[in-house]
Amino acid sequence: MPCEGTGQDGEFRRGVSWPVPRFALEDDCVHDRLTGLRWTRNANLAEFPLTWPDALEFVAGLNRHRAIGFSDWRLPNRKELRSLMSMATRRPALPLGHPFSNVFLGWYWTSTTAAINPAYAWSIHMDGARMFYAEKERYCLLWPVRGDASGVLPATGQVGCFDAQGRVVSCGGAGQDGELRSGFSWPSPRFEAAGDTAVVDRLSGLLWLRRAWSPPGPVNWWDALERVRKTNEEVRIPGLVWRLPNINELESLVDCSRHSPALPAGHPFLDVAHIYWTSTTSFFDPAWAWALYLHKGAVGVGFKAEAAFSVWPVADAPRRFGLE
Repeated sequence: MPCEGTGQDGEFRRGVSWPVPRFALEDDCVHDRLTGLRWTRNANLAEFPLTWPDALEFVAGLNRHRAIGFSDWRLPNRKELRSLMSMATRRPALPLGHPFSNVFLGWYWTSTTAAINPAYAWSIHMDGARMFYAEKERYCLLWPVRGDASGVLPATGQVGCFDAQGRVVSCGGAGQDGELRSGFSWPSPRFEAAGDTAVVDRLSGLLWLRRAWSPPGPVNWWDALERVRKTNEEVRIPGLVWRLPNINELESLVDCSRHSPALPAGHPFLDVAHIYWTSTTSFFDPAWAWALYLHKGAVGVGFKAEAAFSVWPVADAPRRFGLE
C-alpha cells in the first residue's frame, strides 16, 4: 500500500542512512562501512553450534592463533550483531547483496548476558532477525567481529560478567560484553524532562511521552497507529510530530543490565507496560509487526490483527531542548 499518511516505518524511515555500497570485501574479512566493524566473511567459522562458554573460548582461540591475521576478535554484543540485520529481507535477514558466506538460518550468540536470567545470553536468529535469550548451555552459532563502532553504536549498558550458571565472575579476560563494553558511553544524566508530559533521551535525541501507556490499553497494530494520530491532537508541542517508534528507536531504550522493565536505573517514565508495538512491519510475514518485550529487553513480533500490545509515541526532540 502507499506509505504516505500511514505513520509506518516505511513512511518516516528514521535512522542513519546506509552507505552505498554498505560492505567492502577485505580478503577473508568484510568491512561494514555503516558501523566500521569488520566481520569474518565466513559466518560459520566454527562449523558447528557451540555452547556460550565454548563460543567465547573459540573466539579466544582465534586470537591466540591470530586468525585471518588478527588477534582482537570478539563475540559481538547484541547491538553489534543486530546492526547487521535488515528489516527488509529474510532468510537471511541481511542487507541485499551482502558478501558473506555460510550464513546459517538459525540462532547466533552475542556476548551479552540476559539480565532477567544471567544463566541465559542474548541470541539472534538469522532467518528473520528476532532476538531472544537462550540458555548458555544451549548450542548456537557464532560470528566473530573486530573493530570499533563507538562512533555509531552505543554501549549496551551491561557492566558485569556471568558464568553459564548465572553466577557473577571476574570480567578479566572473559571476552564478555560486561568486560569489553564496546560502543560509546551514555550521557549522564541520560534523561531530561521536557515539561510535564515528555522526556528527552539524550543518548538518541528522541523525545518520549513520560507516561508510557495510553488508554484503552493493549490494542492491535492498526489501532496503535491511530492512537498515535490522536496523540498529535491531544499532546500538542509546536514543531513536533508524534509517531509510533520503529524497532531500532524502541530498542535504543533498553539497558542490558536491567529487567522488569529493561530501562536504565532512575528512568523518569510512568506506567511502563510489558510489550510495545513498533511501526516496523516484519518482512518475514507482513501480517506481523515488530514489537519490543520491554519486561525482558527482547525483540520479537506480534500479529497485527491481535489487540495484544501497548503504544508509546516518540518524536524527534526539537533543538530548544538542548539537542542539535
